[in-house]
Amino acid sequence: MLVTSRRAADVALAASTAAAVASAGAFAYGALVERNRFTVRREHLAILPAGSRPLTILHLSDIHLAPWQTAKQEWIRSLAVFEPDLVVNTGDNLGHDDAYDAIEYTLEPFRGIPGVFVHGSNDYVAPRFKSPFTYFSGPSKAHRAPDDLDNARLTSFFESLGWLDLNNTARALEIRGSRLELFGVNDAHRQWARLDKIPEALDELRENVGWQDEDGPESVSIALTHAPYQQVLNSFVTNGAQLIFGGHTHGGQVCVPGYGALVTNCDIPRKQVSGLSTWTHAFKSAHLEVSAGLGTSIYAPFRFACRPEAVLVTLTASNMG
Repeated sequence: MLVTSRRAADVALAASTAAAVASAGAFAYGALVERNRFTVRREHLAILPAGSRPLTILHLSDIHLAPWQTAKQEWIRSLAVFEPDLVVNTGDNLGHDDAYDAIEYTLEPFRGIPGVFVHGSNDYVAPRFKSPFTYFSGPSKAHRAPDDLDNARLTSFFESLGWLDLNNTARALEIRGSRLELFGVNDAHRQWARLDKIPEALDELRENVGWQDEDGPESVSIALTHAPYQQVLNSFVTNGAQLIFGGHTHGGQVCVPGYGALVTNCDIPRKQVSGLSTWTHAFKSAHLEVSAGLGTSIYAPFRFACRPEAVLVTLTASNMG
């Protein structure tokens, strides 16, 4: 009987040791390897009017840049080789209170390329330490006053690149003959999204845009949000969005192979936490593109089964198979 008990104890010890070693290995992989395995995901959508030339959109989100992250900086700079026609930035660019020079260096190669952006909370306030286990109880919350970031400097830099600010407003662009109607909201995760302003902004845009009095193709409506909360997505679909870009979720950041993301940090369904899907509301629908993002908080530098990504979305004419 004593021998049997000892054997059972030995088996239990071996199992717990193996589990501890596996856990340590997974953590080391996620912290040292996967979070730096940047990748480009490619998507194609045939939503442009017949006869339109293709448009390539580079979607950047959740860079969470810190000054010492030089590999990330150089990798993002290298994306200019794809020569995008439009850059879409869905926020959370800063990951440290001294990352201004780093983000400006990182995005400088895109100067002169048309772009649009909305902000996330980490474009306004610096990250704080929080237990990662709090995400299992629902979307994260701010519990104490964070350090303010220089959002005015960040916004001014983006505008100097030639990018349009879509925070709670609408703008128009014509690129390679395609007419784009673009609108967006500020960070819904912090209740800064003013959905009530969108209909008026769109009405004003449509009344004043030059192409309304000219012959030409129908415009394509594209919407941006940092945090893809259902209320925001529903509003975007109601207001005519055909394609929606979002970020914030980090793709779950930690995923289980065969199961997917454990959390989303908002109320979007887990199956739509990243990638291209369809969002339907009130018998209307839009393509939804959610980026898994390029970074993490400096206080949770870990990814598992969820590589950091930039996204290239190629829009083509609806008559091109």
